[in-house]
Amino acid sequence: MKSIEVVAAIIENENQFLCVKRAKSKYPYISMKFEFPGGKVEVGESLEQAIIREISEELNLSISVKSHLSTVTHDYPDFRIKMHGYLCTCENRVLVLREHLDAVWANRDALSVFDWAAADIPFVDLLQSNEYEHISSVT
Repeated sequence: MKSIEVVAAIIENENQFLCVKRAKSKYPYISMKFEFPGGKVEVGESLEQAIIREISEELNLSISVKSHLSTVTHDYPDFRIKMHGYLCTCENRVLVLREHLDAVWANRDALSVFDWAAADIPFVDLLQSNEYEHISSVT
């Protein structure tokens, strides 16, 4: 099975998180689903460098990486994804959708209403847990 290593930015601004909707895909199980933005790590690039580059390319947004949140491995029918999630912040919400259909800023409690790609669901669960409150208070 093909394996892909990616990074995801869990971007917080004014106590809300950025959720983006994927474009239509050849894979129906991720097509038009919500996700935390990010992408593939390039050769010679650190995970933090990859997330900053990807968010700049996809959203024209400048972010600061605060800390690693979690790493998720998920098996989709056609590939395995290893996704490193990073808590990030941004100075403003001005962005340009270059690859996604929509962008929504949502409170932690509202995250579960979106139709998420399966690999992103563990991040949503973690953000809505008491464990996140502890993580965010020490970073």
